[in-house]
Amino acid sequence: MRGSAPKHSTPWWKARTGLAFIGFLAIAGFFLITEHQAHVLGALPLILLLLCPLLHLFGHGGHRHGRVPEEKP
Repeated sequence: MRGSAPKHSTPWWKARTGLAFIGFLAIAGFFLITEHQAHVLGALPLILLLLCPLLHLFGHGGHRHGRVPEEKP
């Protein structure tokens, strides 16, 4: 069929524009971390406290603790 895309196209992160985007994100992340380090480190205890409920919801696997579910007849 004419005009169809090839089966093995390159992933977006290996393309030229993808690499440029990743480089831009790395530079932006570096400047955000270096310029706002005091804000991030000051909020770290609050962030850890807010993550505790998520740990209890998703980290324990629904509080099954190794029990095997009962089979239905």
